[in-house]
Amino acid sequence: MTTAKAVERKLLAWMSSHQWKPFRFQRDVWAAMSAGESGLLHATTGAGKTYAVWLGALIAFQKAPPSRPATKPAPLTVLWITPMRALAADTLRALQAPLAALQAAEGDAPAIGAWSTGARSGDTPSAERSAQDKRLPTALVTTPESLSLMLSRADAQAALGSVRLVVVDEWHELLGNKRGVQVQLALARLRRWSPGLIVWGMSATLGNLAQAQHALLGTTTGRLVQGEVSKKLVVDSLLPPRAERFPWAGHLGLTMLPQVIAELESSRVTLVFTNTRSQSEIWYQALLEARPEWAGQIALHHGSLDRAVREWVELGLKNGELRAVVCTSSLDLGVDFLPVERVLQIGSPKGVARLLQRAGRSGHAPGRPSRITLVPTHSIEMVEGAAARAAIAAGQVEARASPQQPLDVLVQHLVTVALGGGFEPEALYDEVRSTAAYAGLSRESWAWCLAFVSQGGPSLAAYPDYQRAVPGDDGIWRVPDARLARRHRINIGTIVSDASMPVQYLGGPRLGTVEESFAA
Repeated sequence: MTTAKAVERKLLAWMSSHQWKPFRFQRDVWAAMSAGESGLLHATTGAGKTYAVWLGALIAFQKAPPSRPATKPAPLTVLWITPMRALAADTLRALQAPLAALQAAEGDAPAIGAWSTGARSGDTPSAERSAQDKRLPTALVTTPESLSLMLSRADAQAALGSVRLVVVDEWHELLGNKRGVQVQLALARLRRWSPGLIVWGMSATLGNLAQAQHALLGTTTGRLVQGEVSKKLVVDSLLPPRAERFPWAGHLGLTMLPQVIAELESSRVTLVFTNTRSQSEIWYQALLEARPEWAGQIALHHGSLDRAVREWVELGLKNGELRAVVCTSSLDLGVDFLPVERVLQIGSPKGVARLLQRAGRSGHAPGRPSRITLVPTHSIEMVEGAAARAAIAAGQVEARASPQQPLDVLVQHLVTVALGGGFEPEALYDEVRSTAAYAGLSRESWAWCLAFVSQGGPSLAAYPDYQRAVPGDDGIWRVPDARLARRHRINIGTIVSDASMPVQYLGGPRLGTVEESFAA
């Protein structure tokens, strides 16, 4: 039996121990990865996309490269990009389980036996980050921003040149914004260092698969694998007792509070989604006031809460200890909460893709039905709910297009690459144009970007702080000013947000953060 077959046999035994059987789409991904192919995997939420790609990596990379003994610690081999740092810990746990089972099998996969896993994001403790600076794990879960920071290291090529596989989780969440463009540029850089690089994207809610795959892979050809897994989806609505008295607009939906309470009482674990943090706070408080005995049984989750509070809520959901959690988009993605039976959506989700994504938070496992109940806050949203159900029945999901040639993202990337060992303009121009976002980048636009990073352009030429990357005598562009390098790394990324301030009790625990504009 070949090593690959032995590894696959062990992984199948591990799946069987959990009463799982691989789906056809999972085997298709395994075969494609073993053949060195890149691609996009599109399957419903909870169908097993993570294990389709991760087990495929374990099978494909079961042999150590000839230059490295199998017993030597493996270099960074797999980069797993997730759009939210809150997903990193959960993703890491999902990757560790089959790896541990495989490593327990003596002799079957000596190369895999030397593998390690880790996460790197804004939540990573400084001690762990320092250890990673000395030796990166074999499989690293990270975010687009943390990957860009790694690309800005002087030893970026030495640290990342060994990567053989990049996985982009929840590609639909990145595709339509500048963070997705940031990922495209990072992938182009990694392909330059590792020409045989394999790239796989995963998504559950995309309406334009061919375009999404092209944005991910650029000029690289690849496979499109669709998971045809039968999964029941129930989308229903709560209706007001007297529709003629229901408000037309401008309300938070609290007139539906009695019906929502009745739904929560009939279910064991429920996620209650709202569209804003303020709305989630108001609904959480209203539920507690209506049912004081639920204190400790219901919780609140949104991005402004302290990390410790969010992790406590997530653990309570995983263990089935909470009756309900009122949340925002902070729980839209990725994290598996198996006890969740149903989802309530307060107000319109403002899109079919988001509706499907949130519905998938319930019944998050193959074979289990997902149910989402729409709770309108005014009369127009009753119509929106009916339209959403019709779109789902017709299989219509919004298309997401990659932004084209955002020069602000490109300028930032030029400085990042200049920090990460420097660049030669002509070679980098070809590299950038290999991405879908910049395939049509003109020479004029390229020259403008170079002038901006080196001189600040015609408007900022008088300010030394905008003279960041400059060419050396060898023709390589670098950032000579350490102060400007630090400033760039602090501000790296494309997420735009207001400055935030911590909120805590006087002499007590930290609650979370609020925007400066709110505090003012």
